[in-house]
Amino acid sequence: MNKQLTKKPYLLAITATALMTTLSMTSVATQAAGLGELFSNNSAQQSKFLPVDKAFQVTSSTKATTKGTQLSIAFDITPGHYVYKDKLTLSFPKGINASPFTFSQSPVSIDDPTFGKVPVFTQKTVIATTMMTTKNGKAAKNVPVVIGWQGCAQAGLCYPPEKVKTTLNIAVKR
Repeated sequence: MNKQLTKKPYLLAITATALMTTLSMTSVATQAAGLGELFSNNSAQQSKFLPVDKAFQVTSSTKATTKGTQLSIAFDITPGHYVYKDKLTLSFPKGINASPFTFSQSPVSIDDPTFGKVPVFTQKTVIATTMMTTKNGKAAKNVPVVIGWQGCAQAGLCYPPEKVKTTLNIAVKR
């Protein structure tokens, strides 16, 4: 009788573990299917939302000037989408400076369900520009820069924050 009592807790633990594993796998499969439906390319069922790289095309370019290197970030925004002005960020190594962004368009203010009243860009094309310099005034080559940004579809989907990695050369400030 003692042998049966000592085996039952293990049997219960194994059964509970198997049940939890099955439930968690079902939940993950259901979630994956739900996400698959949002972004599927199945012609029989059109996706409600575009993939992020189709909703937003982001490119960057640089130009050496007498004040340093001008970095321009262009956003081509598909109609029905917007980019948050305040979610545009730059990350770069110590010893590098960046001026505040200037924009080719003015943002509009929306009442966003996640962030409240915020400035966004809804125009077809928006260019953000900054001037990059070194703190020591010397040129720098292959400086790693990470451009961060986030956008949403007006139909109700906010894409996760995006990061674009690039390198640039910083000209001597004259």
